[in-house]
Amino acid sequence: MICLIQRVTQAKVEFNQNIIGLIGPGLVALTAFQPNDNYQNINKMVHKLLHYRLFADEDDKMNLNIQQVNGSLLLIPQFTLAADTQKGLRPSFSSSAKPDIATFLFDEFVDKMRVASPLIETGEFGANMQVTLTNDGPVTFWLET
Repeated sequence: MICLIQRVTQAKVEFNQNIIGLIGPGLVALTAFQPNDNYQNINKMVHKLLHYRLFADEDDKMNLNIQQVNGSLLLIPQFTLAADTQKGLRPSFSSSAKPDIATFLFDEFVDKMRVASPLIETGEFGANMQVTLTNDGPVTFWLET
């Protein structure tokens, strides 16, 4: 499981010219699944996202997690993160989970996150979405399980 996370001051996701997810300060997590991902990967990523320290404390050090700053999360499915780009000039998606499995895993991931934190918004799996965000810092990290 892969999450590319960005600390943001605000973010939104649109589908068919309708806003389907909108957050203030927090994190955007672009999320991809690989063929062998399972519940264990989801549980690890939920823990990482909730506890990863990338918000500034009173000394301007990255010591606070999203829960400590009461931040929001925008979870966006993005299978292209799992693409194999090692050969040629066109990505291969053989290293991405099949769409039906990835859809199921993304829904499970969202459900687990919502149990842990009520401040969750999401994109639409398989949709052509437009994501707008203001990266704060910029701060961006690649997380894998």
